[in-house]
Amino acid sequence: MATQFDPNKRIFGIAYAATAALFWGFLAILIKITLNDVSPVVVVWFRFGIAFSLLSSYFLKKDRKKFQILGKPPLILIIAALGLTINYIAFANGIDLTSPGNGQIFIQIGPILLAVIGVIIFKERLSKRQIFGFVVAGAGLIFFYRDQLQNLLGEEDVYIAGVLWLVLAAVAWTVFASLQKQLVKSFHAQQLNLVIFGLPMIILTPFVDFSAFANFTSGLWVLLAFLGINTMVAYGCLTEAFKYLEANKISVIITLNPIITFVAMSILGSMELNWIDAEVITVFGVSGAVLVITGAIMVILPKKINRPIRSGV
Repeated sequence: MATQFDPNKRIFGIAYAATAALFWGFLAILIKITLNDVSPVVVVWFRFGIAFSLLSSYFLKKDRKKFQILGKPPLILIIAALGLTINYIAFANGIDLTSPGNGQIFIQIGPILLAVIGVIIFKERLSKRQIFGFVVAGAGLIFFYRDQLQNLLGEEDVYIAGVLWLVLAAVAWTVFASLQKQLVKSFHAQQLNLVIFGLPMIILTPFVDFSAFANFTSGLWVLLAFLGINTMVAYGCLTEAFKYLEANKISVIITLNPIITFVAMSILGSMELNWIDAEVITVFGVSGAVLVITGAIMVILPKKINRPIRSGV
């Protein structure tokens, strides 16, 4: 059944989605900085652990019945949580081997693949504009990839490995998102996050070297804490946005977060800081990035913009 949204409250949906995009725009940069001192597994464990702790604290005070889902979570929820675990690990590894900008561009493969899932599984039809969007995004990925590869001197293998990690992250996110889209029809979104945050934390615990925590600086603790808060706030805002705005319009706003990353990296690069390398992107590469974002938006937007307002989530 179609969900009607209050036109007077659409600004709330835009604000929530923009907040999520803003937090995710800086996320890749903060992960890259943190990876100077800790492994990708530790970064991901902290992200899930802090987010789970904050969410659990909220439900302990407001609604303890939400914890019932932890007793017997649906199988597809477990698979979705595993998909997001792989997404986080692969994304962190990809950024570690490449750069925040590369991470934000190649992760756009995720929303594009989600549209493909809609065609294959849900038998949705693509408009001519959406098909053209696939071509535009594909061309952009090729341009951006070639630009970055040509800027490297003897590190081509490392870069290719990083891109493969990022592609894996995008595929894993597609699995998570497609399953999450079905799960929110039957469960409260934040209740699902108890499993989505909690299960990966448990899975990754054996791989975390807790003895190394004693050597963490206060600055590193702040970074790790913010990464966890970033995860909680971004996903929380995304969930709230769905109450006020159509899913496709939210997706378009989120897809713009690479712009935030590139602007922030340009500013940091001009400051010549020694704790993060500046992005090296030519005009050719920037053109590729613009094509990727433009193509992704063309794919995400519905076939008919003027149809009655509804939510696909």
